[in-house]
Amino acid sequence: MYQNNISFAGAGRVADALCKELFRYGYTIDKIVSETEVSGKSLADSCNAVWSSNLVFPDSTKVIIVAVPDHKLKSVLNKLKCRPGTLVAHTAGSFGLDIFPEKIKHKGIFYPLQTFSKNRMVIFSEIPFLLESSDDESSLILRNIAESINGKVHFVDTEQRRMLHLAAVFVCNFTNHMLTVGREVALKAGFPFEILAPLINETISKAMDSGPQNSQTGPAVRHDKNTIEKHLELLSFSPELQRIYNEMTISIIKYYNT
Repeated sequence: MYQNNISFAGAGRVADALCKELFRYGYTIDKIVSETEVSGKSLADSCNAVWSSNLVFPDSTKVIIVAVPDHKLKSVLNKLKCRPGTLVAHTAGSFGLDIFPEKIKHKGIFYPLQTFSKNRMVIFSEIPFLLESSDDESSLILRNIAESINGKVHFVDTEQRRMLHLAAVFVCNFTNHMLTVGREVALKAGFPFEILAPLINETISKAMDSGPQNSQTGPAVRHDKNTIEKHLELLSFSPELQRIYNEMTISIIKYYNT
């Protein structure tokens, strides 16, 4: 197995999940760098590493994974100091190799297409890793790391990764918001969110089995104007939800009329 030592810049959800999984598979984790001592030291302690707020990495580190919020990425990469031969890879879906400063010669993107939460396990063998790098050696290193934890490797260019990141926002972030809205409406009816669980599970299962484009049901696809109008009346307590409902309905009607 590929055994080069790894360090992390960042101790958030992505760094936490990746670091712990790599450590579980036998990697040596040298250093965790983060602004917040509590989360950084906790992660470092879990994988026998050292914590620091200083972005200077030891010569023993062969790969640095930068997993920080997008708005901090450029600043962290510019401040980062390591030996010239170290491979530095970020985990951001919306940025390419051009965000790296000139001083970093070996660079890459190590983007896991998954949502992460602390204290929640994910199955790494099911995760697509979207990789890109500046040179063949870096490509091989990143491939070996992803495959060593059973990830599914895909080499993509920046535009492909950005589009997949956008797709992920629709299927994950926007869907989660719709679930939040559904929960609020169910609570107004006096029922807990859990009453919707069988419907949610079947919706996702059917979309994966038959394709979401073939699985649409409901008043919009049926052009059931009476039901749509009644729903809008029920949402009179929230003009914002009325707007969302109306725009989603129009979008569905247009999609299935083309």
